[in-house]
Amino acid sequence: MDLTIHNTFLPHDDPEAALAFYRDLLGFEVRNDVGYEGMRWITVGLPNQPDTSIVLHPPAADPGITDDERRAIAEMMAKGTYAMIVLATADLDGLFARLQERAEVVQEPTEQPYGIRDCAVRDPAGNLVRINERR
Repeated sequence: MDLTIHNTFLPHDDPEAALAFYRDLLGFEVRNDVGYEGMRWITVGLPNQPDTSIVLHPPAADPGITDDERRAIAEMMAKGTYAMIVLATADLDGLFARLQERAEVVQEPTEQPYGIRDCAVRDPAGNLVRINERR
């Protein structure tokens, strides 16, 4: 079987703040930016990974979601417990130095007992962004 990860989805509640974080701070390129009825779906990806993208989406856009579910999603996003992504870099300390000035720090670079060194921040929507050090 020949599978690849093509898209993954992360919610956003402010498209401009999401762009400032993923495009301007982390260096992702914008591959698509689609608006519909006041909402935006923004597809971003790293220039060296043209076949893998993150779709930053409005979390309440699904017509099957109830009002109670929308409230629960908004509450979880505000607490940072709704979604997460794990990235990797060879220069964890350098990236963390840039991130700590413009993102909510959850964990400074730490050597974990399970064999990785990583840090964690929240993006503007509250999503947990863990970053592993590539060795």
